[in-house]
Amino acid sequence: MKDMLIKKHQYWAFVLPALLFIILIIALPFLIGIYYSFTDSNGLRASFIGFKNYQILFRDTIFLQSLWLTVKFSVVSVLLINLIGLAFALIVTSSDNRFNKALRTIFFMPNLIGGILLGFIWQFIFTSAFKAIGSGLHLSFFNGWLSDPRTGFWGIVILFVWQMSGYIMLIYVSFLNSIPQNTIQAARLDGANRRQILFFIKLPQLAPAFTISLFLTLANSFKLYEQNLALTNGGPYRSTEMISMYIYNTAFVNFQQGYAQAAGIILFFCVTLVSFLQLALSRRGEN
Repeated sequence: MKDMLIKKHQYWAFVLPALLFIILIIALPFLIGIYYSFTDSNGLRASFIGFKNYQILFRDTIFLQSLWLTVKFSVVSVLLINLIGLAFALIVTSSDNRFNKALRTIFFMPNLIGGILLGFIWQFIFTSAFKAIGSGLHLSFFNGWLSDPRTGFWGIVILFVWQMSGYIMLIYVSFLNSIPQNTIQAARLDGANRRQILFFIKLPQLAPAFTISLFLTLANSFKLYEQNLALTNGGPYRSTEMISMYIYNTAFVNFQQGYAQAAGIILFFCVTLVSFLQLALSRRGEN
């Protein structure tokens, strides 16, 4: 009995700090945020106004534009990051490649650079390097890359894909390395070529990796802020303003914190819904 009590106390000694952290840092601020979404808070005062913020938000063209831009960006980025990350993983796990370790380092390095610094690096590339290329080749396509809403969007996509692909590569590499080599060798002895080994042995074994990678890239793409701030700052004319930047500007530039909280709550439920759908579909695919 005494041993059971000691084990119970040890259990709570480990669980309680994490539980307090979740309650004080995550759950409590979230609940307070829900309350403030029903107020007209400007950071100094707050009056309860009910669902007025939500009613205005769904008629706010700038909010809807930012939300749609974020959804479009997330879909494009998730597909490109996972395709490129998988391609990188296949390259660095190939037995024919003598530069596997060096390539792993090169592919992963962009993920080590902070979002703000990364944004400024790519801003220089798009404004100065692309301008020099465009002038040298007499191609107007390379000029004003970030001043055009269409190319500005693709600039953010290129930056984010370049940053995240190496990170997702490591997830695929870990699962590829866990595939038993005797299975692959047996397939080769049976006459299977590289394409057949890839599609009928390797890819089916990567189903859990697809679930993890899709979830991570989806969550990160919806939360994108630093890169958006440093690269385009939402311009020109808020045409590349992602939802996270919209929420920040609304709360800390326009001081409409209750309104920004309502936008944040809508974003939270959108991400939660999409994540659950994605996980459910991925799990079904695994089965």
